[in-house]
Amino acid sequence: MTKKILAIALLTAAVALVGCSKSEEASEEAAAEAGTHEAQSSSAGLPAGNIAAGEKFASAKNAKTGQACVDCHGAEGNAPIDASYPKLAGQYGDYIAHSLQAYRDGRREHALMSSQAADLTDQQISDLGAYFGSRAGHLKDLHGIQ
Repeated sequence: MTKKILAIALLTAAVALVGCSKSEEASEEAAAEAGTHEAQSSSAGLPAGNIAAGEKFASAKNAKTGQACVDCHGAEGNAPIDASYPKLAGQYGDYIAHSLQAYRDGRREHALMSSQAADLTDQQISDLGAYFGSRAGHLKDLHGIQ
């Protein structure tokens, strides 16, 4: 009986190892292929963002509101003019993009941000997410609080 259980355990382990090795090979192939192609979209379903375009747009005044992103969130998104405004630098680009989409589409409301995001295109949203996500942030987690 013990030999039978040992044989079943060894067979199960062998099958698991074979399955894992094929999975690793597929993952390596996918990673190699992904490295040769430019990203097509973000996880928010947007086109790939352009950091340089996002940087330029972050400083551009909105025609309707007269405000730019950096007017409220500070240079590179690190110095908000009000403690209640978030630091954008260092945030995940997809999070920023998702938030801007929600403001634009009316799924998230804020007196200032809803009007700022109302006319943004998907590409502009993606560019802003890429830009602010690429900036070094001065964000702290709860472990850094004294």
